[in-house]
Formats: sequence, C-alpha cells, structure tokens
Amino acid sequence: MKSEIKQILSRYRDPILVKRVVEKIREAAKHLPKIKIMHVCGTHEWTITHWGIRSLLPENVEVRAGPGCPVCVTPASDIDAAIKLALDGVHVLTYGDMSRAKGSKMMSLEDCRAEGGKIGVVYSFMDAVKIAKSNPNLEYVFLGAGFETTAPLVAYGILKGLPENLKIISSHRYVPPAVGLLAESDDLEIDAFINPGHASTISGMKAYKQYFDRCRKPMVFAGFEPLDILLAIYAILRQFKERKPRMENEYGRAVTWEGNIKAQENLFRVFDLEEGYWRGVAMIPESAMILKPEFSRIDARNAYGLGQGHGDHFPSEARCAEVIKGIIEPPECPLYMKTCTPATPVGPTMVGVEGTCRIWAQHKVTKNFRCRSGVCPVNS
Repeated sequence: MKSEIKQILSRYRDPILVKRVVEKIREAAKHLPKIKIMHVCGTHEWTITHWGIRSLLPENVEVRAGPGCPVCVTPASDIDAAIKLALDGVHVLTYGDMSRAKGSKMMSLEDCRAEGGKIGVVYSFMDAVKIAKSNPNLEYVFLGAGFETTAPLVAYGILKGLPENLKIISSHRYVPPAVGLLAESDDLEIDAFINPGHASTISGMKAYKQYFDRCRKPMVFAGFEPLDILLAIYAILRQFKERKPRMENEYGRAVTWEGNIKAQENLFRVFDLEEGYWRGVAMIPESAMILKPEFSRIDARNAYGLGQGHGDHFPSEARCAEVIKGIIEPPECPLYMKTCTPATPVGPTMVGVEGTCRIWAQHKVTKNFRCRSGVCPVNS
C-alpha cells in the first residue's frame, strides 16, 4: 500500500509532467484576457504556495485563495459563547487550531484556559465523546467547526447516541452555497473556480450544479498535488478558449458526481441547512449546519440560551476579511508578520493550518509572491 501511494505521489510531482502542463497553460493563456481563478480550500492554498505554482503562471492568470479555512470563518460570537461557558465551569472541548482563534474581545479559548476556563483540546469528535463518558459527573460542550468533511463524524456520533453530559455548539458550514455566493459576486469578479477536493468527496459534484447553472463559470474539482492544481488551471483555460464553461472533475480518483451517499444521509438526518454567518464573508443561505429539533437536548445553543453565530470582530487595522474573500494577499495587511505572526496570531487567517496568512508566513512569502513562493518541482 505504501509503495502504491509513493508511485501516485511521484507521478503527480513529476517535474517532466509538470513542465509539460505548464507549457500547455502558457499556450492556452495566449490571447486570453486576465483570468481570475479562486479556490476554496486551505489544502489547495498550501500546495500552491509550497510548490511555488503561482510563479509558473503567465501574467494574465491569477489564482486567489477564498474562504477555505473553517477556523477562519467560524463566527467570533461562537467563540465568545464557548469562552463564557468555560468561565462558568462548563468543560469546553474543541480542536487545537480552534482553541487559538480569537473572539470579539480578542480572547481565544487558549487565553480563557490561562484565566481558569475549562478548556480541552481534542483531535476528533469521538475523543470528546470518550472524555465525556469517562467523566459522567462533569458537564461538557463540544465546539464543532469545519465543513462537510468533519461534520459527518459528528452526525455519526450523535446517531449512535451521546453521553447525557455532552452537548454541541455546531459551527459547521456547508461549502457549495459559499461557492455560489462568491461566483455571483460582482465585486469579487471571479472568473472560474477550483472546487475543493476533500469537501467534494462528501458532497459530490452534484451539490454545485445549481450554482454553476446560475453563474455559468468554469468549475474544476481538483486534488492536492502540484500536477492536480496545474491540470485544473489548464482545464479552466481550455474552457475559456473554447468558450464552453462546464463542471469538470480532475480529481476522479476521489470525487464523484453523487459524493459519499452514506455520509450525506447521516449528515442530513442530524443537521438542517439554514442561513449562517461566515466570518469575514457574509450571511450565506443554506450553509449553516443546525441541529434538527429532535436533537435539541444536545444542542448547546438551546440548553444555554446561545444565539446563532454572527459578526466579524477583527482588530481595526487587520484586513482578515479581505484575505478570506481573496480581495488582497496577506502581505497587503499592515499587521502581517509584524504584530500578527504564527506564534502571535491576531486574526483567524494566521491561526488555522489552512489559513492563507499562516500558510504564506510559514513559507516566508513576500509581496513578490510570483517569484519567491515555495519550492517548485520544476526548479528542484
């Protein structure tokens, strides 16, 4: 199995194949106007930055990072609510990255723990279930963030049955409506999309069809290796050359039209899709995963009188919202790598491993990102 994985990776990182696709991209881009492509996946941004893919693209092809980081888009008010519960003696459990994101008062769950709040970090939701079962006399709340990649496990755990002392704040978000909103935005002027790979293995391509039909902009579903990204860009440019926008699947080894039916069944047995806030973006219809009424007993919003998450609450000089929406690049924020660093994050885009600012910071990207980002296999 390991040898098979190595063979796949070597094929999708082959410098010769990469050079060939780059040549095709440059040829396809000739005589085209400026094309602005957006991806909505933190792992895609890591690949693009790490391998220096932007430096290989012609001047008229631009790739922007969109709201593909779940920590980044979790509403500040949800963090505030979890902090209040922790200070009141409720044991709040969440993921490591989520514990470092700051709420409206610039306090994180990690800061809250330093002040005596009951905060625990878990690797997965099932860890939270085990902890609650092991301590039946304590009260626990799990702050769940993430997209349709992490939410099915939460749904599965709920359907199996949770311990009486565990409740949930659901900050989960569903990606397809966000792509639809971005695609229809006149302000962002996005011409095409590289759709997420991980999330699309669950939702399938079909979930994006209604949004494609409305915007008629190229959408290519891509994997996470350098060649995956380059092939997706080439497919998009080819569609522009042919003047035939369509949905294409570059990531056929994982993504299907229907998606993971079993995971979807579990997901929608537990959650309703309602209007929800994406921090730094907007209220997006049918994008918030809200626990169905029959699960109100385990809904921490219901049990503790918490509202639905909303609001940005960024420091006055921070430009996190513009980074999340792909309007600016991280170095354009005045706090980037000054007061806001991976060690001392101010905004959520510097916190999560999928946050654009953190990815750029770890790769020491400067304003000259086309020349200085990452290490490309072509040059290695």
